[in-house]
Amino acid sequence: MVVPPMTMQPRISFVTLGVSDLGRATAFYRDVLRLPQLPTPPSVSFFEMGTTWLALYPWDLLAEDAGVPAAGSGFRGFTLAHNVRTREEVDALLAHVAAHGGKIVRLGRVADWGGYTGYFADPDGFLWEVAWNPKFPHV
Repeated sequence: MVVPPMTMQPRISFVTLGVSDLGRATAFYRDVLRLPQLPTPPSVSFFEMGTTWLALYPWDLLAEDAGVPAAGSGFRGFTLAHNVRTREEVDALLAHVAAHGGKIVRLGRVADWGGYTGYFADPDGFLWEVAWNPKFPHV
């Protein structure tokens, strides 16, 4: 019997961020970004984000789980993105994050693709783009 090759379905179930201080990171995502936190054990925090969940897990334990060294810093080669409904919401969310422990990496500005975008870093340095895109109705 020939088994057909397995293929991935087009979805991401979890995005797990390795964090240096689980309590601080959990408070930032729950209290500052106001993401709905799900009941979890004390070793991990889960946040529902539509059909994808965001997980926060201690950096060293996540590296251990993946079987890779925990050492490393700087640009991680990816960003997370959050689209909003208006240009004004970009600046408002960036200001809110800055007032509550996030670091503004790039203030909101007009993008070459016709929208408006800015970036912040969470307390562990993960980059988030906040964008208004008039051609992207999925908000």
